[in-house]
Amino acid sequence: MADAGMIISMENITKVFYTDEVETHALSGIHMEIRKGEYVAIAGPSGSGKSTLLALIGLLDSPSEGNYTLNGHAAANLDISERSRIRNREIGFIFQSFNLIGDLSVYENVELPLTYRGMPATERKERVHTALERVGMNHRTKHYPSQLSGGQQQRVAVARALAGSPAILLADEPTGNLDSRNFQILVIRLGRFQLPLRIQRLLRQLRIAHFQQDGIGLYLRSRQLQNLVDSALGYRRQELD
Repeated sequence: MADAGMIISMENITKVFYTDEVETHALSGIHMEIRKGEYVAIAGPSGSGKSTLLALIGLLDSPSEGNYTLNGHAAANLDISERSRIRNREIGFIFQSFNLIGDLSVYENVELPLTYRGMPATERKERVHTALERVGMNHRTKHYPSQLSGGQQQRVAVARALAGSPAILLADEPTGNLDSRNFQILVIRLGRFQLPLRIQRLLRQLRIAHFQQDGIGLYLRSRQLQNLVDSALGYRRQELD
């Protein structure tokens, strides 16, 4: 019987990238369970597989092996149109490289995913302004990405992810281009996605340290730390202070 509270379940997930000469094992033997309402942070050095894992969770890619169930649906059984619908309606993405469209204004970038839903213009307008106000960018609606700083573009990317009120919010280094002041402002303004204070403090410590652990990352869920070593989640857990 399926667990109604389980929103993400991964069993023995492996991801291998193949080229003519190289076989790169990005993820190996990932086991992960995330329930509704949980906050999870995955941290680690460059190349440890964080972005690859997020891409699999967000249905942007498929695993080479293993079973992935998203909100009760086996990912392997979803066709292209079903994946697109779930990404648009149930998942909010904050990409490391922003992925803003250069020819669209700030307002239009945030509005675009809502347009694909067929949402009425009045509701789109309300959602866009609410999301931009939440991240302190409501005064830049007519600007284009090239007219914004990296930190401002990142805040617009956050607003775009929040505007659709997703059930799942996936963020790939969402505060990497923000200074300390804007980092604090953004965390406070995330509203219902605001992290518990204990997790905010840990993320801030990890951010300041620039993830300098050699070959070892951290997987955080609620009050527990779990090792991420050599692209595989381990099982040693440690209570947070």
